[in-house]
Amino acid sequence: MYELEEKGYLYLLAVIPVLALLFLYVQLWKRKKQREFGDIDLVRKLSPERSVFKPALKFILMLIALVGLIFGLVNPKIGTKMETIKREGIDIVFAMDVSKSMLAEDVAPNRLEKSKQLVSQIINQLGNDRIGIVAYAGSAFPVLPITTDYAVSKMFLQSMNTSMVSSQGTSLDEAIKLSSTYFDKSNKTSKLVIMISDGEDHSEGASEAAAEANKNGMKIITIGVGTEKGGPIPIKENGVVQSFKRDNNNEVVITKLNPESLKEIAKETKGGYVNGSNTKEVLAYIKKALDNIQKTEFEATEMADFQSQFQWFLGIAFLLLFADVFLLDRSTAWIKKLNLFNEKE
Repeated sequence: MYELEEKGYLYLLAVIPVLALLFLYVQLWKRKKQREFGDIDLVRKLSPERSVFKPALKFILMLIALVGLIFGLVNPKIGTKMETIKREGIDIVFAMDVSKSMLAEDVAPNRLEKSKQLVSQIINQLGNDRIGIVAYAGSAFPVLPITTDYAVSKMFLQSMNTSMVSSQGTSLDEAIKLSSTYFDKSNKTSKLVIMISDGEDHSEGASEAAAEANKNGMKIITIGVGTEKGGPIPIKENGVVQSFKRDNNNEVVITKLNPESLKEIAKETKGGYVNGSNTKEVLAYIKKALDNIQKTEFEATEMADFQSQFQWFLGIAFLLLFADVFLLDRSTAWIKKLNLFNEKE
């Protein structure tokens, strides 16, 4: 098994064929100029020590060295085996509201981006917990199953947007129901849902869904993002605000934070509610809550002993560049004997 740490550098390989074509062009241009200068055989006799093969060899060595340097930057890693590692933690599902109201900019830069920042910071302070991600608007959508890979989780988190769920509105009960499917009811691992939303609920049954979740041993912490004063929902094109969302009466829609619905959900599961406007307060609240939740030992399968291999590629590259310095353009006896280019005596 292997992985490439910095895949972005692979694009540099595109320069290899460009250099090869440039080298061929220069060689053809030199040959043309030699013919213009005089008889090609006579020109070669005037410089008998000049090798036709050596420049090509030096160029090939340079290209191989360049490839080695690029792969050194990419840093391939090789994993030797899979290991089952025992960890102690809890299972956490982040339920993210991605409805259009989350585009309101009453909190900077907008509610959705603020939610991403909060979740990312919470993940940063986790230890051995397993996490999953659910997106919801008018319906709920699974984004990432339970995993211990926090880097992958952040990657999926940053890709979330208001277009990933087709049905609009905000259905808190659908988010709770889908989140509950992430947990294995047969094990005793503590189950926590962290729900981030502006609290606008266009469905019924959120309290009932929370009560059912409580029966299944789930605890829900809700984070309210937005202000009670509210703000309009901008409609942007190429990052520029063109207008604001309007209702059927052509009035600008003002979306407001509704903390009461979020507090009610949290209360049903003996969880808690925190306002998301202050990141430090949210992190402190979540940390305290996690410290009070019983940790359970579970097994996680991971690739062990991933080791960087960049040093081999850099070593080969520098060795070839070092050899290129001492490789002269003059022909040598063994090259003449090979007569690779059918050169005439």
